[in-house]
Amino acid sequence: MTTLQRILYNTIGILLPVFASVTAEAQLTEKNYRIYSTSLQKEVSINDIADAMEENDVLFFGEEHNDSVTHFLENKIFETLFSKYGTQVALSLEMFDRDVQTVMNEYLDGHIREKNFKKDARVWSNYADYRPMIEFAKTNNLDVICANAPSRYTNLAGRKGQEALRNLSDEAKNYFAPLPYDTASGGYYEKLMGLSSHDPGPSKDTALKKAPLPAMAMGGFSLIVAQSLWDATMAYSIYEYLQVHRRQKIMQVNGRFHSDDRFAVVTQLENYRPQTKSLVISSGSDEAFPNIQWEQYKHLGDYIIITDPQVPKTYKE
Repeated sequence: MTTLQRILYNTIGILLPVFASVTAEAQLTEKNYRIYSTSLQKEVSINDIADAMEENDVLFFGEEHNDSVTHFLENKIFETLFSKYGTQVALSLEMFDRDVQTVMNEYLDGHIREKNFKKDARVWSNYADYRPMIEFAKTNNLDVICANAPSRYTNLAGRKGQEALRNLSDEAKNYFAPLPYDTASGGYYEKLMGLSSHDPGPSKDTALKKAPLPAMAMGGFSLIVAQSLWDATMAYSIYEYLQVHRRQKIMQVNGRFHSDDRFAVVTQLENYRPQTKSLVISSGSDEAFPNIQWEQYKHLGDYIIITDPQVPKTYKE
């Protein structure tokens, strides 16, 4: 499922079709990706990212959801962070909603079977891409934060605005960011308004695309209000965790649209916890690989990862 499909599904309940999952056959190695530090202006390694987390609290990994190499790297980086910082590391995921945190905890603690976990946690159709990180966390007693807002609430916010959320029960309000939450503004607002395809390759500038999503005008539905609840809730989930576990280092995995340019979740977290120090990875493929023009990507984050487009995707759009 593409991130555009995720937006539509999580906000207005529209699920666009995707083709069946496919598996990348190739053995992935460092030959299938390049990592560039925008501050050092040179290519670096996974270990360099882990070392940089010594002075930071949160590592945002912005992915393309069906990129095989990206998922390989997420696992490698998570494992490398653990090797350096041990149980001081936690994982936070867009792919799980706050209302399934108990289910996640029960699985990590070994109380329930995986098949029950997958059903009750409403795992994504490409859960196989994220399973290695969950299993690594389970084996090594690491926390996993179910960071996202359930789609029923983003849908309600988009249809009826933030005021409609106020009428929900106190229990329901535990599953999304406190009201009122900030909505997208500035460059992120313009990016949303110009959105015609979510999670494009990094060589594509979505700000130049002026074909808005049809959903933005469907019955007065506000993508801005809905998407902002999504972003604010992920940020608030990280904020809440850090309030209790102040020394932890969190790796947050989300679609790159939610962290590119330090917009969205990154901005929302800065609102909740200004002292938070974070690094942003923006990952995607480029047909020019491995001859990459890094200059065009430097605005996207602290680290740019470009993956080999010849490696098969984990599922086809």
